[in-house]
Amino acid sequence: MTTVTGKKIREVGRQVILDHPDGIRYSELVSQILQVLPDANSKYVQSQVANALIPSFSTELCKPSRGLFKPLSGESKPVTVAPATTEGFQKEDDVYEPFAEWLKNDLEEATEAVALGGASFKTKWGTPDVVGVYRPLASQLIKFSPEIVAAEIKIDSNQTVVAFGQSIAYRLFSARTYVVMPLAMGKEDQARLESLCLLFGVGLVLFDADHAKDPGFTIRVRAQRFSPDMFYVNEFASRLNALDSAKFQTLFG
Repeated sequence: MTTVTGKKIREVGRQVILDHPDGIRYSELVSQILQVLPDANSKYVQSQVANALIPSFSTELCKPSRGLFKPLSGESKPVTVAPATTEGFQKEDDVYEPFAEWLKNDLEEATEAVALGGASFKTKWGTPDVVGVYRPLASQLIKFSPEIVAAEIKIDSNQTVVAFGQSIAYRLFSARTYVVMPLAMGKEDQARLESLCLLFGVGLVLFDADHAKDPGFTIRVRAQRFSPDMFYVNEFASRLNALDSAKFQTLFG
């Protein structure tokens, strides 16, 4: 069996990365190198990728986030959102109801959930797109105080920073908050958003914006539970009751 040198492994790895301008994850990179060099020792390939690949081509390659390799040439290009089709979500509001149902019935982090969205509260702090409440059921022996769950949803893949910032603001009155983003977002953006969500305890859910009938909501980071400020909890409840008393009763009645 021919011995495959580290130099050869690095050269193949360089070419694989250059062929993926949006970036490639570590495991996929190793897999593709082994496809080109089937005689190479997998452990040696992993070592070369992890420790020597980027230093060998530091003027061409970079690691913008953990486990992500990409070409260094130019800045990251914004993800182009494909025009909506009849099979995909036509507008952001269309995602609210499906996600509310998923939050309630699949994730089971809310006993009731409603679509809200827009600028309904008319404040610079915004309005959650979906609001749920997790409260004790009559059959449960041990009771607890209701907890608000808030979600910010975007169908524009370039709105990651905006969505994350809004979800953080909802922590004032929510025990748990989620960012819900389309799968079409770039790998670098997804990696950074995942890291931020882990750091700040925000949940992250991805979905397929091109298939409205089956968006395939998938949880990437589960939201941590925090104690909200009860002043803002009551302020939120008052605003919601004034805005839509029926939805208020659904959640808190």
